[in-house]
Amino acid sequence: MDMKPQKSRSSVADLDTPAVTIDLDRVDENIARVQRRIEGCGLVNRPHVKTHKIPAIAQKQIDAGAVGITCQKLGEVEAFVEAGVTGDILVTFNIVGDLKTERLMALVPRVKRLAVVADNEVVLRGLSEAARRHGRDLPVLLECDSGFGRNGLQTPDEALDLAKLAAQLPNLRFDGLLVFPNTAPRTKGFFEAAVSKFEAAGVPLPILSGGGTPALNALEDYPMMTEHRAGTYVYNDVMMVHSGAARWDNCAMTVRTTVVSRPTADRAIVDAGSKVLTREQYYVENFGRVAEYPDAVVANLSEEHGMLDLSACRDKPKVGDVVSIIPNHCCVVSNMVDEVHGVRDGMIEVVWPVAARGKVT
Repeated sequence: MDMKPQKSRSSVADLDTPAVTIDLDRVDENIARVQRRIEGCGLVNRPHVKTHKIPAIAQKQIDAGAVGITCQKLGEVEAFVEAGVTGDILVTFNIVGDLKTERLMALVPRVKRLAVVADNEVVLRGLSEAARRHGRDLPVLLECDSGFGRNGLQTPDEALDLAKLAAQLPNLRFDGLLVFPNTAPRTKGFFEAAVSKFEAAGVPLPILSGGGTPALNALEDYPMMTEHRAGTYVYNDVMMVHSGAARWDNCAMTVRTTVVSRPTADRAIVDAGSKVLTREQYYVENFGRVAEYPDAVVANLSEEHGMLDLSACRDKPKVGDVVSIIPNHCCVVSNMVDEVHGVRDGMIEVVWPVAARGKVT
């Protein structure tokens, strides 16, 4: 895939549908606003690129002041390094097995700093052995479960024990602790207890890393934190508006889609289904918001069809009309398309290939 952006000055109205569009002014505003917010709390910003998967947008975030980027999988790191993003990168997923540790070590000399995470001894020992084999040192953060119920060490005592092991293993450097999200119920107490225990044990904690776009509203609650990792803020979506992290006019991603049928007075069918919008809901209802018809409901999706309930609408779209849907979760939409269209003042200014699309290994 060609990863270079393509310049364009055609009208957004000329796009075939479905098409994913990105409001460039809103992206720029989102990047600047969140950078100011994180810096204002005395933290460093390490944005998560899983939202956009586009090196050019990551570079915008770095140019605005971000210390580096966060990647979830090695495939994302490979795509971004290939595109020239070679600064400070953190991979926030346990790397297990020789196939992956060899890929990791091949990336280390190409990046200014490449840090990884672990939450168990097996992962730590595998990282140490790979780093020893290649004669390289690896910075490691330990992931802690502060209430989200996903990966992570369950108590500060477990974290301290594993940190001591990390400090003893060859070619590993223990750099701190990481949680996601830091709005989870136990985060503050977990961090406070960890800081106390690590200090008493004489184990330095240079980095305490939190994450999540909704958590941007509560950064002051975590004075011990040193960095924040947020991703969705760059585009925003229905979930971020629902959580209070964004307004509708902060939402930069929309899916342009055409009404192809009006089988009843109160139902419209559009040409974007689950293969574009996905069926993700998390804590919101329905499957997106129709920007031009906010009283419409994206009631259901099949693979290629979107079903709009128009019963609450005074005005209703006709067959052939194009509508813009703000997705529930913009991050997964990025992974569904080959390219997105950067739009300013109704004109397509740039077409970005989604360089890390499908990079899930």
